[in-house]
Amino acid sequence: MTVLATVIVLGVLIFVHELGHFWAAKAVGIEVQRFSIGLGPKIFGFTRGETEYVISAIPLGGYVKMGGMDDEMMERIEGGEVAGATREPSESDFDAKPIWARTLVISAGVIMNMLFAFGVYVFLAANYGVQTYDSTRIGLVEADGLPSGTEAFATIEPGSRVVSIDGETIGDWGDLESRLLDGPEGTTVVELVEPRREVTIDLPADREDRIELVRRVSVWLEAGVGFLAPGDPADDAGLEVGDRILAVDDEATLNWWTFVRQIESRPGEEIRITLTRDDRELVRTVTLDAVEEDDGSGSVATVGKIGISPPGIAVTYNSVSLEDAVVLGYRETVAVTGLILGFLRDLVTLNVSPRSVGSIVTIGEASGQAAAAGLDTFLRFMALFSINLAVLNLLPIPVLDGGHLVFLGIEAIRGGRGLSVEQKLKWSNVGFIIIVGIMLWALSNDFLRLFGL
Repeated sequence: MTVLATVIVLGVLIFVHELGHFWAAKAVGIEVQRFSIGLGPKIFGFTRGETEYVISAIPLGGYVKMGGMDDEMMERIEGGEVAGATREPSESDFDAKPIWARTLVISAGVIMNMLFAFGVYVFLAANYGVQTYDSTRIGLVEADGLPSGTEAFATIEPGSRVVSIDGETIGDWGDLESRLLDGPEGTTVVELVEPRREVTIDLPADREDRIELVRRVSVWLEAGVGFLAPGDPADDAGLEVGDRILAVDDEATLNWWTFVRQIESRPGEEIRITLTRDDRELVRTVTLDAVEEDDGSGSVATVGKIGISPPGIAVTYNSVSLEDAVVLGYRETVAVTGLILGFLRDLVTLNVSPRSVGSIVTIGEASGQAAAAGLDTFLRFMALFSINLAVLNLLPIPVLDGGHLVFLGIEAIRGGRGLSVEQKLKWSNVGFIIIVGIMLWALSNDFLRLFGL
């Protein structure tokens, strides 16, 4: 399952990316000599028209080779020698086209990856509906920030279940949020069980206050390990997916939100976590990371981080119109892009461990887990990875799309006088070394993790 899932994820997303370059090149009249899925020596291929379509040996990328593109590094990527023969210039050459056309061709791969992710998110919303928790159990109510008139919500005990609001049955978390967001303003009665009681609040008229109320109320999540970030403190300390957390430094852990508070309040400290695994009680010692992050009020606070996500919770789907599906697809694409950019920022500022970077081994593990969770989860993972591929390709490193765009930007600033072939080759050599270094770094992280180091 894992191998097949990895092949599908990499194969589809590399194909989508290179197809963007291919279509754009054809659209502006550039000769495409080769369309390759994979790098290095050719395994299989055929020629149709002017283009050779091939599958290459190393499944870690792909490329579209265009006529007249002064990029001798391409010969290394193809697994051959640098060509010594000169080529007669042609109107269909890449370098013969105006800057706008070349910019479009270079950008098209990233654009296609983003469009693929957007299309997947729209498809999921239109066919499955909006995903929401199949639970009405309250996990946390943040008293600070509750809008005026809703303070009584803070008296709800963690673990209580909402059964109705103003007499209307609440079947899942989406129902609860919709009622708080769209219910009539004024006196509202929230009926709960476990324990049975009623809470009366005044729903505000202001939409922003309603949104703030929803933000302050979180669903119940069990305190456990649903996902481990490779190289982060929990992984280094020997925690495993499926562990159930009982206590931190002998302080009982009620649920996930209790655990978050316990961890964030101890930046950089060594803590003892009591957990259960296969009906055995274990204790693990973890040294937490200390990370600076926005506390929500514009100030920066230092908090503890451990590198795990909570266990999954049953979900259900509420149907939406196609128009709403498009809006939701756009929002999710933007949100995931922001998360990936945030991770890169934190990686540069060392707010996340360099050990968090994984290679094809990590990709394979995540692909297998997503495939085992079902088609919707697998497609959602593919969309996330497609955005990740797009963002990474825009990094200003020669041999990546971002590096080529930098070259074109220099040419535009200099009034059409670009870098020489020799200069491009020198920078491409630097970029090649950087990419190989990143790949070796990621692979070493995965091997260290596999050997428990």
